[in-house]
Amino acid sequence: MDKDTLQKAMLFDFFGDLLTEKQYEYYDLYHNEDLSLSEIAESAGITKQGVYDIITRAEKTLIETEEKTGIIKKWIEVRSELTKAIAASDKIPPEVLRYFELEDDEYSDFNAFMNDKEI
Repeated sequence: MDKDTLQKAMLFDFFGDLLTEKQYEYYDLYHNEDLSLSEIAESAGITKQGVYDIITRAEKTLIETEEKTGIIKKWIEVRSELTKAIAASDKIPPEVLRYFELEDDEYSDFNAFMNDKEI
């Protein structure tokens, strides 16, 4: 999964419930189900531009929410500290450590992604 896809998925997972029903559906179909704008437009009975506008507004809402709350940024920081604490502990069984195998580099560029967005 590329970084842009991962970051959009994180925004959707954290804040998707804040979107309107159509925004949620179209964003999910486009980014998670990998349907094209044309496919979504055809099934919804609207234009490709209409679908694009709805998805763009949804993304703007998700990004603005993260900018205002910083929830994902805080989650990444806490997760990183937890990962370090778990790795430093010699009393945690290997089975538990495997449960916490997390790739920090997958999330390290999230701030750069957010800084590149123009709202």
